[in-house]
Amino acid sequence: MRFWLARLAGVMANQMLMVALAWHMYDITSSAWDLGLVGLFQFVPALLMTLPAGHLADRLHRGRIFATCMLAQALVALLLVLATPGGFATRELIFALSVVLGITRAFQMPAQQALTPLLVPQQLLQSAIAMSSSGMQVAIICGPALGGLLYVMGATVVYATCVVLLLLAGALTLLVRYQHRASGLAASWATVLAGFDFVWRHKVLLGATSLDLFAVLLGGATALLPIYARDILHTGPVGLGLLRAAPALGALAMSMYLMRFPLRRRVGHRLLAAVAVFGLATVLFGLSTHFAVALLALVITGAADNISVVIRLTLVQLETPDEMRGRVAAVNSIFIGASNQLGEFESGATAALWGPVGSVVAGGVGTLLVTAAWLRLFPALARRDRLL
Repeated sequence: MRFWLARLAGVMANQMLMVALAWHMYDITSSAWDLGLVGLFQFVPALLMTLPAGHLADRLHRGRIFATCMLAQALVALLLVLATPGGFATRELIFALSVVLGITRAFQMPAQQALTPLLVPQQLLQSAIAMSSSGMQVAIICGPALGGLLYVMGATVVYATCVVLLLLAGALTLLVRYQHRASGLAASWATVLAGFDFVWRHKVLLGATSLDLFAVLLGGATALLPIYARDILHTGPVGLGLLRAAPALGALAMSMYLMRFPLRRRVGHRLLAAVAVFGLATVLFGLSTHFAVALLALVITGAADNISVVIRLTLVQLETPDEMRGRVAAVNSIFIGASNQLGEFESGATAALWGPVGSVVAGGVGTLLVTAAWLRLFPALARRDRLL
């Protein structure tokens, strides 16, 4: 429960920070390209550091790694508290801090994912992941909405709140107790890359993780929400917070449903169907000009994505031995990072070329095409009946 609360506080702070940074950047530059670059500046260092981070997660205490990452993000938020009223919260500073956040999350994600299976019995893992997801979705709902409301009082207020929540998350994580069994393998290219080798040889895992990568990479519209909020839907920072929270509302509802009715059969087909629904809802959002329609479409994307997340994370945890979980989680983190941060860059770049509507609609159509391709490329995933 302490780790659940720690993640709740950490995710809420992270979401508030992302809303404030995005709106802050768009206030400074009014550039879709710069919004995309924020994602790219997070992704590249995370890509370079995630595999070594996964190896460390198998050797060092995972709770302490997570707590250290919370402290690093708190320091980033504190710098923004000082920089904003001081007048040096510039475009370049936001890019530099985005690099720091990318490195921090490279270490946070493998430690976080690899720690969860050590805290619950295996037979309860799917329900635990669904419960964890529900808590995270509450944070993702409240974080952007609260961030948008607080931003009305100024960016400094948002950043200061993030400092408090991140310090709380770090302190709670240090109170978590579990039996730590360090991997005895010395660091080498073979051991660092072992996670990739493991995923490559297990085609169900490869299909599930790569499907999520390409679906969110193409279909994600998060980076463009400030443009939709200000220029298309005309809702301001409060509306931006609600738009950022909408997918989490759908994910929360779906995770609560999955806690009550866990997925038992035909999980492969349900995974592919969920990704297809995600693509269709993304197209609907891209074409929407009314705030209520846009919110509904984003709620649907969140519900569909949550089915994918629960299936993928449960498969990864159940199919991976504990001594490999950090490195396999690192591979999964690279895929997640690519789909989120690199997806933000892709959205910003295509929006600069085709406009925000063309970018989002093309991404949703691309997600549908990827789903059809994965049905043929990974038949073992499509035929997967049960998680266990």
